[in-house]
Amino acid sequence: MQDLTNLIGSQIMFPVIKILGVVLAAYIVKKTSNHFIEKVIRKIVVRDHFLSREDEKKRENTLIQIFSNAIGVLIWVLTVLIVLSELGVEIGPLLAAAGIAGIALGFGGQYLIRDIISGLFIILENQYRIGDVVCFDNTCGLVESISLRMTTLRDLDGTVHHVPHGEIKKVSNLTKQFSRVNLNIGISYNSNLEKVIKVVNKVGSDLAKDKDWKEFITTPPQFLRVNDFADSAIIIKILGETQPIKQWDVTGELRKRLKIAFDKEGIEIPFPQRVIHQAK
Repeated sequence: MQDLTNLIGSQIMFPVIKILGVVLAAYIVKKTSNHFIEKVIRKIVVRDHFLSREDEKKRENTLIQIFSNAIGVLIWVLTVLIVLSELGVEIGPLLAAAGIAGIALGFGGQYLIRDIISGLFIILENQYRIGDVVCFDNTCGLVESISLRMTTLRDLDGTVHHVPHGEIKKVSNLTKQFSRVNLNIGISYNSNLEKVIKVVNKVGSDLAKDKDWKEFITTPPQFLRVNDFADSAIIIKILGETQPIKQWDVTGELRKRLKIAFDKEGIEIPFPQRVIHQAK
């Protein structure tokens, strides 16, 4: 009886230990492959002299994530097949059934193929990377992840958008190579325009020299032109260049400093006004 119990126990424990060994091996291979892929991509990606080191790192991180995910899926699929085989499940009929199901789903699979092909072009053309802020038509956000099939964006509200690559018709990358401060501001028609220009340029130059902001600004924000004669104000345009993704922070600080400087210099930012002529 004791021998029978030991035999049954060994017959149960051996497959369990074998399965645990397979899973552990798959985990180790996955971790090792991630490290290997990262080292290879860091070495073989050709440096683009028109891109900064930070942009190159974003590109490399994107490629690393895509290849790591693809290899990971392959490893775990093979692991599941091996485990099923150890449990006594016939893999051959399963693979045959999967092939038949693949043919049956062929028409639906065309969308998957379209997404993957579009994803390959996005990656090869380096249209955007993880960490960029992009807009797909009316959907905008920070790129959190990219796979061959889709891109995941997170907007300012924290909402996550999963966008299949085949659905992307136009990509607007707001943070590639450099970003730009593009600010329109209204001043009163009574303002001395030359004085306004001096104040704007000084505020922009002081901001670019500030120790907390100078590393983000490549070209100080400066007066560019009178952009429009609006109903209640003269609209002036201020332009400058920043590091990628820093334009919103710099523009916000510039607005704050301009308001303080305008108040100090007596430059009015007018409310909407309307002139009423009374009939006699």
